[in-house]
Amino acid sequence: MLLRHTSDKEIERKALTINPAKTCQPIGAMYAALGIHGCLPHSHGSQGCCSYHRSALTRHFKEPVMASTSSFSEGSSVFGGSANLTAAIETIFSVYSPDIVAVHTTCLSETIGDDLTQIVSKAKEEGKIPDGKTVIFCNTPSYVGTHITGYSNQLSAFIKFFSTATPKKKNVVNLAAGWMEPSDMREIKRLAATMEARTILFPDMSDVLDCPLTGKFVMYPPGGTSLADMTATGDSKFTIGLGAYATEDACVKLENKCKVRFEVIEIPIGLKATDRFIVALSRHANLPIPDDITEERGRLVDLIADNSKYFYGKRVALFGDPDTLIPLTEFLLTLDMKPVYIVTGTPGKHFDESMKDLLNEKVPEAKFMSGERADMFRMHQWIKQEPVDLLIGNTYGKYIARDENIPFVRLGFPITDRPGHNFFPNVGYTGATNLTLKILHGLLEHKDRTCPEEKVEFQM
Repeated sequence: MLLRHTSDKEIERKALTINPAKTCQPIGAMYAALGIHGCLPHSHGSQGCCSYHRSALTRHFKEPVMASTSSFSEGSSVFGGSANLTAAIETIFSVYSPDIVAVHTTCLSETIGDDLTQIVSKAKEEGKIPDGKTVIFCNTPSYVGTHITGYSNQLSAFIKFFSTATPKKKNVVNLAAGWMEPSDMREIKRLAATMEARTILFPDMSDVLDCPLTGKFVMYPPGGTSLADMTATGDSKFTIGLGAYATEDACVKLENKCKVRFEVIEIPIGLKATDRFIVALSRHANLPIPDDITEERGRLVDLIADNSKYFYGKRVALFGDPDTLIPLTEFLLTLDMKPVYIVTGTPGKHFDESMKDLLNEKVPEAKFMSGERADMFRMHQWIKQEPVDLLIGNTYGKYIARDENIPFVRLGFPITDRPGHNFFPNVGYTGATNLTLKILHGLLEHKDRTCPEEKVEFQM
């Protein structure tokens, strides 16, 4: 394999990314749009862009992802895509009949400078948008940010176009979901229901990208945040954002528009992050924490305590999205493991500051990096310099794991070579239990496979 020729000698790179630990903005916007019921994502750009974004999501979720495109031609690329988008809007509503069309831009339409506000207004004036239907939009140029940026921009668009305040606030807590699996969103809703908290989760991909096979095609599955709920977020008394990179901008916009106060915490991955989520929801919903949830936590703590000897001191390399990596790093420290190499392609100070706070005392030798040059190539170079006991990340990590013969736990986006990941949560105490077992099984299976004959044990 070519990766075997990766050198451990780092050379300063100013304008070169190799195997980036990210993908582009429109994928994030498309994924977020699927979390609103009756919404059809629309890619304002070339047909090839839309096909790539759809296939990236389809390969990960093993579900068909519906989206439309403005299908730019050479003429559109030169003179602009206004006519294409106007015609597309009319066709979409007449053929596919969504309640909402969520337009996001691409590199091409952003470079041309298409004015979406003007184009959508013109389509409305010309009667292309039927009564009771809505077209929303956000700007997602691929040459800036990552899929997390696009996801964040789409959430902000939901607030801009839907959230509405009335004179009376309701005893409801908004839960702004960062980039998570449908199973994670289902688990968040289960925890809230166990606490009997009144919540609005947005976006919500459960029952959209994990719906049952019934033998009948449904263009718009039953899941997703309803338009009524999305509108009602402006009347909620508080918002909890799960993941600073994906949700903070939307939370700020909602506070400015509808005077809904907010708190942004990490996605509840692991013991401590889940504790913070449960406590925050209990406080803002003014409800006690039920015994059922306390017992779930106790079972997780028991699992960790029973198997601590397998985790202690193990060196871990991880890569992915910052909103996932921050609580995951904290959880690995809870397991007494050593997260020594961490990279994310999404830039931002919050990641760097969080890593310093988490690692400086317990793992001072750790290396971490964010941004364009924080790529898989750099991760592999670090591993070449000093090996690790475990690698955690998306499918792209399998090549490094194979080359270096280290156990590999798949987590994040995309996972294209294993099914089922979107059915088992990674959040909450149940998700932390699942993640603990994945890590444990990876380490023990590797030990069984690689140890000398005389060291193979029936009971480990």
